Amino acid sequence: MADRDNSNVDSAAVREAVQERYTAVAERGASCCGPQSSCCSPDQHEYAGQLYSAEELASLTDGAAAASAGCGNPTALAELKSGETVLDLGSGGGIDCFLAARAVGPEGHVIGVDFTPAMVDLARQNARTMGADNVEFKFGPIEEIPQPDATVDAIISNCVINLSPDKDAVFGEAFRVLRPGGRLMVSDMVLTEPLPEAVAGDLAEWTACVAGADLRDTYLERIARAGFVDVEVIGDAAMPSGDGEEWAASVHSVSVRAFRPSA
Repeated sequence: MADRDNSNVDSAAVREAVQERYTAVAERGASCCGPQSSCCSPDQHEYAGQLYSAEELASLTDGAAAASAGCGNPTALAELKSGETVLDLGSGGGIDCFLAARAVGPEGHVIGVDFTPAMVDLARQNARTMGADNVEFKFGPIEEIPQPDATVDAIISNCVINLSPDKDAVFGEAFRVLRPGGRLMVSDMVLTEPLPEAVAGDLAEWTACVAGADLRDTYLERIARAGFVDVEVIGDAAMPSGDGEEWAASVHSVSVRAFRPSA
């Protein structure tokens, strides 16, 4: 499992499938026309309500909430401070960026990075609608973050790194752009047991944040190998599944915090 990124994964096929799926998610978000819109499905509102507080959701446009595809709320755990610069890896429609922007205030700055053009377009539209002047969105892969070295105080990511076929590159880039002493806070999908081969090789399961998930220990090892210290799991929950498959019980959502050393 630890070497899967460099072996039999068709990276191009994975990236194409992920882009296709999340373009559809972005289009769902774009169909929401404002804070009072009821276009989001009841299921989407219910799921978002499990991850975010009512106050947080009330501060967003429906377009941002409808394009949410996360498995946690890393912003709530990142202990963001006024004036900080925050980077969101795989920012989607911008929900976590906008919540981070509230935390860092007008003196702070939030940067979202996503490699799906429709998502970047939607996020920028949401930012204009909300008047979020301290948020910007950049197009690019999280394996090659379009950001200079040592320029952000905190990195957040919500159920995205599991989608990457090269997770070591993602964590290496995260380490590069963080300032010394900066912190990483990610919510993501991991496994407690290996998946059956048929599931692990299924592109649909990859885009559903399952097939690309690492074993929990492998995921933590990747973070440490990139240079991070004090790597800590601060939340771990089995994901509910209605498909009845035995392997589904091994799919967990975790929240992980780590730091770039100060020197």
